[in-house]
Amino acid sequence: MTGTLVLDREGLSKTVLRDRSVMARLAQARIDGIRVVISAATLVEARDPKLDQARFDWAVSRLVIEPVTDDLARAASRLLSLHGLHGHQHAIDAMVAATAHAADAPRIVLTADPGDLTKLCGAGVRLVRA
Repeated sequence: MTGTLVLDREGLSKTVLRDRSVMARLAQARIDGIRVVISAATLVEARDPKLDQARFDWAVSRLVIEPVTDDLARAASRLLSLHGLHGHQHAIDAMVAATAHAADAPRIVLTADPGDLTKLCGAGVRLVRA
C-alpha cells in the first residue's frame, strides 16, 4: 500500500509523549508502506518547553519533514480564502491541509481537533482522531 499520514500538532505531541494509540498507528503505517510526514510549520507549533528536547528530537527524527515552500504556502493561502478563513489561528491548519493535499494518496491527517481541518482538507483527505 502507498499513501501518506500527516500529523498535526496534537499528532506530533502524542508521538513525543509516546501515546500508545498514536504509536500503534505509526507502526502500522510503516508496516503498510505509508509515509508519515509533518509540515515544517508543525515543528514550531508543537514545540512545548515542558517537553524534553531530546524526546522531541527523537520523535521528529522518525518523521519526514515537508518544507513550507512557496507553492505550498500559496496553496494554503488559497484554502483559507476558499473557506473564508484568515489569521494566525487558521494558518498552521491551512499548511497542514496543503501538505496533505500535496501528498500521495490515500491521504490521512491524524488530529485531535478536526474543526477547521474538516473544511480545509475536504473530501480528498481522511481525518482520523489522534
